[in-house]
Amino acid sequence: MRRLQNVLLFSFLLLPFLSKAQDCTLSISGNVADESTGIPMAYGTIYVEELQTGVASDSLGNFSLSKLCQGDYHLRFNHIGCETRSVFISLQKDTVISINMHHHNELIDEVEIHDHHSEHETAASTSINKEDIAEIANKDLSEMLESMTGVSSIKSGAGVSKPVVHGLSGNRVTILNNGLAQSGQQWGNDHAPEIDPYVADHISVVKGAGALAYPGGSLGGVVLIEPDEIPNDPHLHGSINYIFQTNGLGNTLNARLEKYDKWAAWRVSATAKVIGDRSAPNYYLTNTGKREYNVAAQIEKHFSPKWEMKLYYSLFNTEIAILRGSHIGNLTDLEDAIERDVPFFTDDQFSYAINEPRQTVQHHLLKLESNHIFNEHQSLSLKYGGQVNNRKEFDVRRADRSDLPALSLLQWDHYLEGMYKHFFDHGRQLKTGIQLRLTDNTNNPETGILPLIPDYRAYRLGAFAIFQEEHKKLLYELGARYDLNYFQVLTISQSLPREIERRYHTFHNYSLSSGIRYKVLPQLKLNLNLGHVLRSPEVNELYSAGLHQGVSGIEEGNRNLKNEQSTKIVLSADWNVKKKLFMQLLGYYQYVSNFIYLQPEDEFRLTIRGAFPLFTYQQTDATIAGLDALVSYEPIESIRFIAKYSFLQGDDVSNNQPLVYMPSNNLFGSFAYSFKDGDRIKNSSISVNGQYVFEQTHLNANQDIAPAPNGYFLLGASIGTTFKLKKTKLRCSISGDNLLNTVYRDYLNRQRYFADDLSWNVNVRLNLSF
Repeated sequence: MRRLQNVLLFSFLLLPFLSKAQDCTLSISGNVADESTGIPMAYGTIYVEELQTGVASDSLGNFSLSKLCQGDYHLRFNHIGCETRSVFISLQKDTVISINMHHHNELIDEVEIHDHHSEHETAASTSINKEDIAEIANKDLSEMLESMTGVSSIKSGAGVSKPVVHGLSGNRVTILNNGLAQSGQQWGNDHAPEIDPYVADHISVVKGAGALAYPGGSLGGVVLIEPDEIPNDPHLHGSINYIFQTNGLGNTLNARLEKYDKWAAWRVSATAKVIGDRSAPNYYLTNTGKREYNVAAQIEKHFSPKWEMKLYYSLFNTEIAILRGSHIGNLTDLEDAIERDVPFFTDDQFSYAINEPRQTVQHHLLKLESNHIFNEHQSLSLKYGGQVNNRKEFDVRRADRSDLPALSLLQWDHYLEGMYKHFFDHGRQLKTGIQLRLTDNTNNPETGILPLIPDYRAYRLGAFAIFQEEHKKLLYELGARYDLNYFQVLTISQSLPREIERRYHTFHNYSLSSGIRYKVLPQLKLNLNLGHVLRSPEVNELYSAGLHQGVSGIEEGNRNLKNEQSTKIVLSADWNVKKKLFMQLLGYYQYVSNFIYLQPEDEFRLTIRGAFPLFTYQQTDATIAGLDALVSYEPIESIRFIAKYSFLQGDDVSNNQPLVYMPSNNLFGSFAYSFKDGDRIKNSSISVNGQYVFEQTHLNANQDIAPAPNGYFLLGASIGTTFKLKKTKLRCSISGDNLLNTVYRDYLNRQRYFADDLSWNVNVRLNLSF
């Protein structure tokens, strides 16, 4: 009897272990493919951290992990030429997953927005993923976008730039920061977007005409800054990033943490950046330093499978120095400065000091979003966004008054949006929405100078509808949008005696778009997009009157400007040959009636703040035509050649002359070699690249205050590897820009009138992820 009791007791104690062992029959299987092309990625490795073991995918990209127990698992996916991708799975039953790896990020692809796969869009785009962002996050947003075919940037010296998409920039390119149209003093070419690149997991540029769901007159395109949803992983994860750059002795540090807690999922990010005087090949660019301090927080709460809410907040702080040699005291010196090889006020000593002229900007952004899923066919999204932008610009002023800002603007922006989606049978879907926006822009009365931009309020109402249908090889979409813009402007007369004037403007805009994607063959895809968009002039184009500090020029608006009317057609073709050769071609033609542009005048103007060139806003009929071409060749798995070419021509058809400030044609090529992964060393690669920017010859001699600079060639290179350290990984890389130390000036850099562009630079990057 005692023996039977012992057996029963032993069996009872062993029962949990026996039942657990019996549960170790589960599996995780799936497929690994290239996100851009859909091609299976053969012989990649899938590593399970908890088991310290893994498997390889087969020739079709399939894999299977068997004999697994219930529990939590962290999987790491590796493939030659790709950054590691991590996935968390709480395994309760047999699970099948599909993994997309970033293997061909150079390709012009359809945009991926908020987890909707690219195959369900017709507007052409390119994107930068999280790993690439971390490699170049010490650069400005616009400089990061320059790696995309068809995208360049207009600059105002070192560290200040704005994106140019197919020849259009400024008010014509909408920047969406986490789903909100970035609001601030976006009209200025010297006003870089107040966005920390580290908060983004994807940065995309939509270059088609079908971006009607986004507010703003996006004649040029839409830039999407998107963080990922926080992974459903109850463990704490994060990263620490550090970048040192030799040109400017710059230091950039970022830390990021995230966790899916029981109360909510959360993510925080903080960035600090300090850069000193940059240098041209033969001299320092005195007073071109920069300081930046940013924080961001994201919270996601799932109340039920059909209801979630998201809260996001970011604070961006920056102080930017403006090249001292671009602010001149009299007309004679200004004419001399444009002819000089070395700018005035050039110091032979490096400095981190930021002196006048300089800018300070503080930008707050708050977003609250609620998503409701009614059933498998219908969903509703409600969104509120609030932004506060405080910009101050300081000039070199007499009588110890340099500490008083010459420009002080405070802007409040409120945004409401409701979006409804309906998914019908047979691949049809409808997306509709309504948007309300209020902007209040005020000059602070501390400057003692007539304001460049008047006080104003802008009321904007927008509504849109987009319908899509997919049938076998064909996908098409139709869209329409209406915008009502109402401006209340409080300005000061330019004539004496000064009087306060109240002005009112009402603009009605409508937009139409259609797109078709057709798979001719499994390896050949065609996209056609046609759009007609109206854009109303912004307040700066109507009322600018004074010195625009960052571009070192006086700007004058035109109160009689009319709506721009744009018609654009975009045609693209994607072709892959035997999964080794990828070729893409994108052509576009755009006709813009009443095109608004900033014309350099043959006049210099002397003011109490110095002598500056004059620029006026004018209007004409224009055409912009271009071609983006890309070839990517991978003869073997570890070697890749890339070639890109962008051609663009803009013409003022009313006056039979070229358009000013159009990007120069350029050619880019690169070679990359990826080493085979080891047990502890992974993602090792080396690359060399070169870019040739052609001289802008499509320009008349009398259209600018200085001739267009010569063409130039820039050489770059990079090397990097990742060390696996138990549950952490350390990414180390070194890259170089302008390694031949080429002396050059870029046509789209407004400070080319006064100084050469940047000399050679080496970046050293460390990224610790856990």
